[in-house]
Amino acid sequence: MRLFTPEAMRQADARAVELGYPSLLLMEAAGRAVAEAARAAWPEAANYVVVAGKGNNGGDGLVAARWLRLWGREVRVFAPEGHRGDAALARAALEAHLEIEPLEALDLREADVVVDALFGTGLTRPLEGAWAELAERINAAGRPVVAVDVPSGLPYAPHVNADVTVALAGLKPDHVFYPGRSACGRIQLAPIGLPPALLEPRELPELLTPAAMRALLPSRPGHAHKGSVGRVLVVGGAVEYTGAPALAALGAYRAGAGLVTVAYPSDARVEPPLEAVRLPVSRWQDARLFEAKAEALAVGMGGGSGGGAAARAALKLKKPTVLDADALYPEVVKAYAAAAVPTVITPHPGEAARLLETGVGTVVQDPLGAACELARRFRTTAVLKGGPTVLCEPGRAAVNTTGNPAMATGGAGDVLSGAIAAFLAAGLAPWDAARLGVYLHGLAGDHLGRTGLTAHELAEALPAVREKLELGYLRPYWEAGLLNSR
Repeated sequence: MRLFTPEAMRQADARAVELGYPSLLLMEAAGRAVAEAARAAWPEAANYVVVAGKGNNGGDGLVAARWLRLWGREVRVFAPEGHRGDAALARAALEAHLEIEPLEALDLREADVVVDALFGTGLTRPLEGAWAELAERINAAGRPVVAVDVPSGLPYAPHVNADVTVALAGLKPDHVFYPGRSACGRIQLAPIGLPPALLEPRELPELLTPAAMRALLPSRPGHAHKGSVGRVLVVGGAVEYTGAPALAALGAYRAGAGLVTVAYPSDARVEPPLEAVRLPVSRWQDARLFEAKAEALAVGMGGGSGGGAAARAALKLKKPTVLDADALYPEVVKAYAAAAVPTVITPHPGEAARLLETGVGTVVQDPLGAACELARRFRTTAVLKGGPTVLCEPGRAAVNTTGNPAMATGGAGDVLSGAIAAFLAAGLAPWDAARLGVYLHGLAGDHLGRTGLTAHELAEALPAVREKLELGYLRPYWEAGLLNSR
């Protein structure tokens, strides 16, 4: 499944028409999907107000109004004159059932539900004047709102705040990225009849789904033992940062690693999990580091000022590696690329800004662009943590669909690094290990779902959510009936 830009969705619509799909049929399907979603969300509602613009989004709203009227609901429609093309045909069909009132006469007092069909994904500037006032009036009315494709005004302010948003044909950035996703309320993806081939353009970012991630889970045969399912070496820690490598080790174990070794400075009071092999070293070039048994490494967690030295020492092992935290410096990541070591980097926006020599604001404004620049510049698999986490390696990108703001807690990233390393050790390629690790890590946060959770709780939840994934119990948040975090 792919994440569509507005332009990519317009191209898919146009291509469908070229293939013989009548555009009016697509509008009819979209409008009916909106009406069905509104009726399902508020089954007792009797009075609807539809606020429609002049474009195709407004046309979808006019179709929704006609279906609601056909189903016996009281419907008032407020819209401007001047509809064209399919929207004009939708207006004519609706006018056979009711009179359309001017926007200036908008009255929301009797509405049980408001259908927001003013603007779709095509906005290039914020709403102003009367349009901005309309959005603010809808919000101030305190009525349930269902938005057609996206709440009007996004991605700018002011915008409508919806309770339900019906995403038409495919998900767009505001359905996935905050703060736009918060304005959407519950998101429901509605197919409108586009050919399936048009919904999977490989040049667009992948959205991580349960079915795709389930296919990546490493098998665990009946004769498995601790040495055959993946061994991980965690390299990190410092006097002032003792918890990070322990959390990474716990993340690796809970993601399925058979054996985890933790290498840390001997003067640091690191307390790895009871099951882990302890490897205290007086200096990072200690020969014992190179004798550790591991198929993959997680390096840099809590490394402090010694993180770079730890990463350079670990590079000599030439094993697939997750670089995190205090290993994330340009010269270190470049050294791994030069050595052709399979690598996953897992920066948060501040660390990404350091690697790209830019500002944090630039990274946050365009996380996908930043992740892809990291992947290109350092020839690596880049995991840029955030809401949501995004991934990129040269030639492809992905956006995670699990996780929530309660995961904003110290040590959560260390658990993620350990989980990704566990999947590397199990034999997954960096791209697959990163996607699966990110997805399950976010799923653990969704499973706990409460502010105040701690990083070790995230790690402890990994086996339960992995089992749910294996058994096929999971659905993405945009399927009907599922609430997304606001």
